[in-house]
Amino acid sequence: MKNNLEIGIRIRKIREDLKLNREMFSEKVNISEGFLAQLERGEKTLGLGTLVSICTNTGYSSDYILFGKVDDDSNAKRTLRLLNQLPPEVNSIVYSIAGSVKDLYDITTSNTNIKN
Repeated sequence: MKNNLEIGIRIRKIREDLKLNREMFSEKVNISEGFLAQLERGEKTLGLGTLVSICTNTGYSSDYILFGKVDDDSNAKRTLRLLNQLPPEVNSIVYSIAGSVKDLYDITTSNTNIKN
């Protein structure tokens, strides 16, 4: 079925974007490696439980997986997916760095607005 293949292609893209092999991805979403391979080839239909597990564990939306729709927050969601792959102690460092970048941006844009 064409729809199953399109969904499978998007699942494979998610896995590859996360830089996970089939074994690691299947463990992450709690399905067998064989079932994942069949999903990616469009040979099996994606069930609700598996869909929820993929969304929950990767940060990708069900709209993207099922229909290929990308929302306006895709950059923020990709960033969150990356953060979810890091250990908690690294997340706090990244959060501090992001706060500093935002502060610098605010200072830069306020100085630009003063000049204009």
